[in-house]
Amino acid sequence: MTIKDVLKDAEERMKSAVSVLEEDMMGMRTGRASTALVEKLQVEYYGTATPLYQIATITVPEPQLIAIRPFDKSSLKAVEKAIQASELGLTPNNDGTVIRLNIPALTQERRMELQKLVHRRVEEARVAVRNVRRSAIDDLRDFEKEKLISEDESKRGQEDVQKLTDRYIHEIEELGKRKEAEIMEV
Repeated sequence: MTIKDVLKDAEERMKSAVSVLEEDMMGMRTGRASTALVEKLQVEYYGTATPLYQIATITVPEPQLIAIRPFDKSSLKAVEKAIQASELGLTPNNDGTVIRLNIPALTQERRMELQKLVHRRVEEARVAVRNVRRSAIDDLRDFEKEKLISEDESKRGQEDVQKLTDRYIHEIEELGKRKEAEIMEV
C-alpha cells in the first residue's frame, strides 16, 4: 500500500460520509412534500422489511400532499402501519387504493427541532470524516515506522490527508447551512 492508496481510500470513505448525510437530509421534512420523505421507510411485506419505493408508486400531486399507490393492494395496511410507526408524525388517509399524506405547515417549534436534528447529523458527519483522517494518518505513521516511507513523505501525506479533511468538512458545513435555510424558510 502506498501513500496514494491511503489518500484514495480516505477520500472514498469521506465521500461516503458526505453522501450518507445528503441522503439523511433529503428525508427531513421541510414543510414541502417530497418523495424522499417516505421512500426509504421499511414496510413489513410478506415477512420481509422492504423499502416503500420497491412496493409502491410514490408521487407528489400537490405541494402539501404525498400519494402512495401500492402495487399490491393487500399491502395497504402494512404501508399504513409503517407510516404510523415512523417518526414522521403524519397520519395516513387510506381510500382503499391510495394512501394520502397531508404535509402540514411547520410550526416554529418544529422548525427549531429540525434545526437541532440537522446540527446533530452534521456533527456526526464531521466526526466520521475526522475518524477517517485519524485512521489515514495512523496508516502513514505505521508506514514510516516500518521504513516503507521517509519522514518527509509521511509529513506530506499527512498534510494531504488534512487538506482532504478540510475540503469534506467544508462540504458538510455547506450542506447543513443549506438545509437549515430550507427549514427556516416560511
